[in-house]
Amino acid sequence: MWDLASLRSSDLSLTKVIVKNLSSGTRVVLKSHYGYEVEEVKILGKERYLVAHTSDTLLLGDLNTNRLSEVAWQGSGGNEKYFFENENVCMIFNAGELTLVEYGSNDTLGSVRTEFMNPHLISVRINERHQRGMEDNKKLAYLVDIKTIAIVDLIGGYNIGTISHESRVDWLELNETGHKLLFRDRKLRLHLYDIESCTKTMILNFCSYVQWVPGSDVLVAQNRNSLCVWYNIEAPERVTMSSIRGDVIGLERGGGKTEVMVTEGVTTVAYTLDEGLIEFGTAIDDGNYTRATAFLETLEMTPETEAMWKTLSKLALEARQLHIAERCFSALGHVAKARFLHETNEIADQVSREYGGEGTDFYQVRARLAMLEKNYKLAEMIFLEQNAVEEAMDMYQELHRWDECIAVAEAKGHPALEKLRRDYYQWLMDTQQEERAGELQESQGDGLAAISLYLKAGLPAKAARLVLTREELLANTELVEHITTALIKGELYERAGDLFEKIRNPQRALECYCKGNAFMKAVELARLAFPVEVVRLEEAWGDHLVQQKQLDAAINHYIEARCSIKAIEAALGARQWKKAIYILDLQDRNTASKYYPRVAQHYASLQEYEIAEELYTKGDRTKDAIDMYTQAGRWEQAHKLAMKCMRPEDVSVLYITQAQEMEKQGKYREAERLYVTVEEPDLAITMFKKYKLYDDMIRLVGKHHPDLLSDTHLHLGKELEAEGRLQEAEYHYLEAQEWKATVNMYRSSGLWEEAYRVAKAHGGANAHKHVAYLWAKSLGGEAAVRLLNKLGLLEAAIDHAADNCSFEFAFELSRLALKHKTPEIHLRYAMYLEDEGKFEEAEAEFIRAGKPKEAVLMFVHNQDWEAAQRVAEAHDPDSVAEVLVGQARGALEEKDFQKAEGLLLRAQRPGLALNYYKEAGLWSDALRICKDYVPGQLEALQEEYEREATKKGTRGVEGLVEQARQWEQAGEYSRAVDCYLKVRDSGSSSLMEKCWMKAAELSIKFLPPQRSLEVIRAVGPQLIGIGKHSAAAELYLNLDLVKEAIDAFIEGEEWNKAKRVAKELDPRYEDYVDQHYKEFLKNQGKVDSLVGVDVIAALDLYVEQGQWDKCIETATKQNYKILHKYVALYATHLIREGGSAQALTLYVQHGAPANPQNFNIYKRIFTDMVSSPGTNSAEAYHSWADLRDVLFNLCENLVKSSEANSPAHEEFETMLLIAHYYATRSAAQSIKQLETVAARLSVSLLRHTQLLPADKAFYEAGIAAQAVGWENMAFIFLNRFLDLTDAIEEGTLDALDHSDFQDTDIPFEVPLPAKQHIPEAQREEVRDWVLTVSMDQRLEQVLPRDERGAYEASLVAASTGVRALPCLITGYPILRNKIEFKRPGKAANKDNWNKFLMAIKTSHSPVCQDVLKFISQWCGGLPSTSFSFQ
Repeated sequence: MWDLASLRSSDLSLTKVIVKNLSSGTRVVLKSHYGYEVEEVKILGKERYLVAHTSDTLLLGDLNTNRLSEVAWQGSGGNEKYFFENENVCMIFNAGELTLVEYGSNDTLGSVRTEFMNPHLISVRINERHQRGMEDNKKLAYLVDIKTIAIVDLIGGYNIGTISHESRVDWLELNETGHKLLFRDRKLRLHLYDIESCTKTMILNFCSYVQWVPGSDVLVAQNRNSLCVWYNIEAPERVTMSSIRGDVIGLERGGGKTEVMVTEGVTTVAYTLDEGLIEFGTAIDDGNYTRATAFLETLEMTPETEAMWKTLSKLALEARQLHIAERCFSALGHVAKARFLHETNEIADQVSREYGGEGTDFYQVRARLAMLEKNYKLAEMIFLEQNAVEEAMDMYQELHRWDECIAVAEAKGHPALEKLRRDYYQWLMDTQQEERAGELQESQGDGLAAISLYLKAGLPAKAARLVLTREELLANTELVEHITTALIKGELYERAGDLFEKIRNPQRALECYCKGNAFMKAVELARLAFPVEVVRLEEAWGDHLVQQKQLDAAINHYIEARCSIKAIEAALGARQWKKAIYILDLQDRNTASKYYPRVAQHYASLQEYEIAEELYTKGDRTKDAIDMYTQAGRWEQAHKLAMKCMRPEDVSVLYITQAQEMEKQGKYREAERLYVTVEEPDLAITMFKKYKLYDDMIRLVGKHHPDLLSDTHLHLGKELEAEGRLQEAEYHYLEAQEWKATVNMYRSSGLWEEAYRVAKAHGGANAHKHVAYLWAKSLGGEAAVRLLNKLGLLEAAIDHAADNCSFEFAFELSRLALKHKTPEIHLRYAMYLEDEGKFEEAEAEFIRAGKPKEAVLMFVHNQDWEAAQRVAEAHDPDSVAEVLVGQARGALEEKDFQKAEGLLLRAQRPGLALNYYKEAGLWSDALRICKDYVPGQLEALQEEYEREATKKGTRGVEGLVEQARQWEQAGEYSRAVDCYLKVRDSGSSSLMEKCWMKAAELSIKFLPPQRSLEVIRAVGPQLIGIGKHSAAAELYLNLDLVKEAIDAFIEGEEWNKAKRVAKELDPRYEDYVDQHYKEFLKNQGKVDSLVGVDVIAALDLYVEQGQWDKCIETATKQNYKILHKYVALYATHLIREGGSAQALTLYVQHGAPANPQNFNIYKRIFTDMVSSPGTNSAEAYHSWADLRDVLFNLCENLVKSSEANSPAHEEFETMLLIAHYYATRSAAQSIKQLETVAARLSVSLLRHTQLLPADKAFYEAGIAAQAVGWENMAFIFLNRFLDLTDAIEEGTLDALDHSDFQDTDIPFEVPLPAKQHIPEAQREEVRDWVLTVSMDQRLEQVLPRDERGAYEASLVAASTGVRALPCLITGYPILRNKIEFKRPGKAANKDNWNKFLMAIKTSHSPVCQDVLKFISQWCGGLPSTSFSFQ
């Protein structure tokens, strides 16, 4: 226990804290070095560690070692977590940051970001074992994320290692020296990471426990029932394993031994480790190699001991403890190294004796150690530093490293240099190293001698290499022949071929290349010297690759050699199935059919059955596809395929036979699938019934015969009931919704409890009560009462007995248990007797039940008034009046109103008499009774009488009219008006008009103005409602209601009267009437009449009604502006409906004004025309001519408008030029001799693909070039077309290659077409043609060039930038023989012009004449030599 006391300064602040151990009396004084006030003190970590806060610092201390620290710390609200697992350092975790503070230090040791604060996932090592040459050793390992470990040097503050692992890490720990890291992942795999070499090794699987042995680098781990110990962690493959029967729980080291504690059942067993091996590691770490040697000498040689000797030898050499290293090598059996070190030690000892000091610093010792490490250059450097040239040369000579020896001699100008060279050469010859001797002669410039030696050594390839590099040796024919003979003899055919090719003997070179299988060189040579041999060589190349099992590489060579069969075989052998399918699809059916099944078998093995089926079908092996599906259990697909190639009855027989076999084998589900596949579910149902698999039977019935499902359940229930399987029968009865059958089954078997359960669960609210009642009835007496009390249904059973007329049983139950229920049973018995007509017995039971009034009502109901009067007077005097009322009702039914009235008055019920007279319509009698007996209701009754009169139709109307007349005669004009206004007779509008007019008349004559205005406003709409518009208007005019009168005339469509009233009485309403008249005409669709009133409204109405022809016809009669407004609307409508051609015709008829708002229409018509199919023909001329003429008209109008020379004007001029090219092309296509002109126009159009669909333009240009034999251009254009179609599919032009169109005026940046303009079939034809041409390799992929060195169709010369004018006939640039027209910028090539004129003269083609006519109009006339239209 610890006690805290505080010392305060003069200002009463808390400056020091004394912490006292109550058990030992030791004290620790805690204070801030910076004078801060100590705010909070805690003792944590098993009461060993102290934590205190000030305003700006954090104080930490180890109370056992009195090491205190104070570090700067900003408060975080007390959210810090402290971990004290390490005795040297405190770990503080706060907000994802780990901070380390070493006890006794006033600076933080380090800080890192991590979210994994678990002592098993963080390892800190602080100077835990002293190491040679390292004063401080402080390292940290932690998790960056769940799969990444970082290792940090805390002294330098840098990362020394990062380990990325494939699985989650759940434990890690550094060794005490911080050189090795152990970690385990969630798959229980243990890994060792060497920090210096950055190597990771997995050393154990299924690791359940792992720990470093304290004070050493020995590792202990458990793998299932094995204890694994690594005594030398530098050799992780050397592990000592022993069997254990429990789980390792810890390590204990002390008293000169180390023990592993293992729990075996309820006991703990200690397994002792080899302390000697552990001590060896400790000695190594301490640098005491002599102690380590002495220890190893006591051990037998084992794999672990051998690894230790190797480790010690390495360390001893590094420490220059050569005697120990010599002993290590002796122990390991390395005699040569041991002897070499022995000699080295003798030199070192001799130097030490002669000169004193460390003999290992002597240069010979250092050089020999370098030699031992095979670092001969270092040894040489050491010798030469001491000017021991001879010793360096002797070293190299002893090692037979003559080159290095000669190099040293040359460098030092040694006089024996030449002798060394001769000795070296002689040594080479003596040891028969002719190759090395030849290289020596070659380096000295003696080529012939070198070649002779190479040939002697059997190395003609080296001789050939030398000859090939020296022209003077190539001139020696005899030498070359000798070398080639040797090469051929040595089967070095490729090198011989190189030599033959060098001396210009291609025939021999080709033969050698072929023999040496150097087919690449052979093909390259053949392309230049023997082109006809290329195909044969490609085939041979393929055959060679097949022999070398390089089938994949052979495929393309067979394709080049046009050996389709071999290409297919190679593709199949290389398992290049997709490539094989591609090649097969290009072959004829007979060739390919035998290979398709082999490919299909592959896809079937991959379970890609759809592809396999398609391939089997292509190979005419549909039966194999069916077998494939059958073996895979995919019966539906097999059946679908079988139906295509087999008769349905054969398919059914096949499947049913297979199903019966499955049935015999007990594979009922498989049999079911087969039955169902051939639509024979009844066979499957029969099978399941046969084997009493009723659940499956029901499932199939529900699926295939849902209408029979209930019957099936019922049938099965009866069968199971007959078999005595009542529980199963219950299930099926209930599934058939036959719970009553279930109850009856259990009742008949005497199982009343089961019957009651079923009825309660499935029979509704009262079913179980009925079953309980029957059960009790079967028992009777006291037993029944006990049962019903147990079920809580006694009272319900009595009610049920009464409901079922079992009154004796009900009286018995009530007598035994519920006597208070007896009167109720008497009442119900009486009601039963009443229903049976036994009135006297019923009377007695009603009286016994204490219900005499019910008896009175019974007799009243049966009109036995005497008996009713008798019972009432005797047992219930209050009912006498009801008897009289009932008797009165009977009199009323017999229409004996006087008798009824007397009875009701006797019963003192005048109100009932009043109601009966009202119901009978005897209002006079009702009024009499009311006046005599209830005068207070007289006025209300009179009002009711009036309402009833109104409801009674004609008779009621007549009453109202009569009453109104009476009011009028009496001078009650207001009431008379009200009565007249109430008149409603749908059968007589004249009566209603007469009454309403009378009401209006009376109101005007006799009532106040305000009242008369209200009446007129009420009567007017009613008159309008019955079609009396003029009468309503006259009434309105009587009170000067002009607006209402006009509205009445308008509603009655009496327009002249409305206009006259407005004109004469209030001219302000004339426009009002006109506006309504226009709307009337619009609504009635009387457009012809509307034209005379409002032509714009009429035109808009024509547009709304879709009468465009009438609209345009009418607009034509108006001004130009109105006409083109509606022409534009009509054109827009046509374009939306897909009628751009009709819109074009519209502008042909009416002209194309230069209105900017029309520009989009013109552009849309142009776009639709150039995108439409079927326009690349002579028949399309008139469409193109119309487009050309409209655009020409538009451009002429633009010149005269404010849009002249605007970007829009220039764009339409370009569209005009394009339309002219299209029209001229269609005209030229009608004449055979102008075929090249049409082709050139198609090519010229490519420079305008920013306005045209690029894929369509390149397709038409390519097809045209192909038709006239320009195959180079056709190939390039159609290849571009295919690239564009692929780009359209991908949705981007980024992948296009523009290299073929460099230095042309064909634009690169063109809009991506939104759709394919060429059908799939034509695209496939182009693709096949391009593929064929590319495989032939007979065309150059270059566009033709002209005298400018530019692409012949390009207007701009790339080299000069000069732009030529396009020819009006072909679109090609005019380089010479120019014919100029009056209009600037318009010209033609003379040859093309004359050719066009000649074609017109010979063919008299009207479309070509129309082209000339347009050119004349466009260009301001034709040249003087032009063709005449006459």
